[in-house]
Amino acid sequence: MRVATLTKYNLVDYNLSKITNDLNRASQIVSSGKRINTLSDDPAGLSHSLGLKSTLANIDQLNRNIELGESWLVASEGALQHTQNLVTEAKVLCIQMASDSNSAVDRQSAVAVVQNIRDEIVSLANTQISGRYIFSGTETDVKPFELDGTYNGNDIPFAIRAGNDSLVQIGSDGEAIFADIFTTLDDLGTALQSDDVDAINTAMTELDLHAERVSTKISDVGSKMNRMEVKKNILADLSISTTERLSEIEDADFVEATMNLKSVEMAYQAALASSASIMELSLVDFLR
Repeated sequence: MRVATLTKYNLVDYNLSKITNDLNRASQIVSSGKRINTLSDDPAGLSHSLGLKSTLANIDQLNRNIELGESWLVASEGALQHTQNLVTEAKVLCIQMASDSNSAVDRQSAVAVVQNIRDEIVSLANTQISGRYIFSGTETDVKPFELDGTYNGNDIPFAIRAGNDSLVQIGSDGEAIFADIFTTLDDLGTALQSDDVDAINTAMTELDLHAERVSTKISDVGSKMNRMEVKKNILADLSISTTERLSEIEDADFVEATMNLKSVEMAYQAALASSASIMELSLVDFLR
């Protein structure tokens, strides 16, 4: 029984199409270095790799959050340390002005010094990072303090996600830190202007409490910075292990892929030669 010419041609076309697809796939694997380039290459492997890529994207976002958090905490620490220095400066001034060696005129002159200290602390309380206020609670687009000490933020510290189930407060409720300091400095200015030594001593006691509270806040910021560093190291390790796992799933063995390409190329050339021989046959050849 003879095979119909059309059937032979269809078979040739099918074989050429299949081996051409195999050649294209082998070439793509070698050029890309990836054994999975389409869903048909490995559906289960592709699904797994997409999950790993999602994990890496989440790690990248968390790292960006941590970088933001670190910049906020560094700025907070700097502002608070400067505030503490200014509070200490005001306390030293109180000690001097409470002394009997200073006159009412001296105390009157010190009012301007207190006002300058107050203005500098207001400026520190309005510290910004990339246009966002760090002492305004979650109202980061609102300037927290007016010159008169009025607070415009809220009491909810701004926080970032530093892990899947971890929030770290990087902002602060400015009112809880600075408002009482402004009140004490205002009282100190009034006491100096009225030559009230007892009130100056009271302000000095209050300034001690403020310095202690600011110091506690600085320690809290420092502990959060350490926490950020730990989170960053954990994410770095997770990123490495996830990337390695993704590579195991996606990456091709270059030697194996090259050898396979050569093998497919040889099969392709053989198929072309065989197909050419068949296509050259005429109807007369089949009638013999």
